[in-house]
Amino acid sequence: MPDSIRPQVTKALTFFPQLDGYKITFKFKDSIRKSTMQAQPKFSSIFKKKKNREYVILISKKIQIEDESYSIFDMEDSVMIGWIGHELGHIMDYKDRSALGMIALGVKYLFSNQYIQRVEREADRYAVRHGMADYILKTKDFILNHSDISPVYKARIKRLYLSPEEIMKMVNQLEKEEIERDVDEELDKKR
Repeated sequence: MPDSIRPQVTKALTFFPQLDGYKITFKFKDSIRKSTMQAQPKFSSIFKKKKNREYVILISKKIQIEDESYSIFDMEDSVMIGWIGHELGHIMDYKDRSALGMIALGVKYLFSNQYIQRVEREADRYAVRHGMADYILKTKDFILNHSDISPVYKARIKRLYLSPEEIMKMVNQLEKEEIERDVDEELDKKR
């Protein structure tokens, strides 16, 4: 990974201990069409055993949103950590898929807006379930409340990704489930 983002990548990875041992390369690219970051398996590793697959997270040095341009280096750490966490959510989604499942995902992603929405929302869910809700919310806030970002781009984000309200609902549900587990464990100890 590039040294300039090592602290943010390292922090994001702490939320995903299940990815220990997986080969993930973080790489800058001058620009990525329609994206800021992009997680994908290395094609040469798709047919390897799932544990031996290699992944790359491409990170655009410049974020081009319609006519506006932002440097990745001008983002707050928490926004960057959230964005990386979302991409790690994609890898969590990919890691247990078969080679044919990965190829099918790629083809559907290219041709179906509904499938794009499903995959992007699932990546958000993985990140939230792994304790990254605050970071994901910071990233959403950066995009949705940044006055210079166009309404067209904001609408795309609202359409494809979890909303802040959906994230908070999910966090509340996860907290409720954790409390119920704790109560069940206490009751089991008393029996």
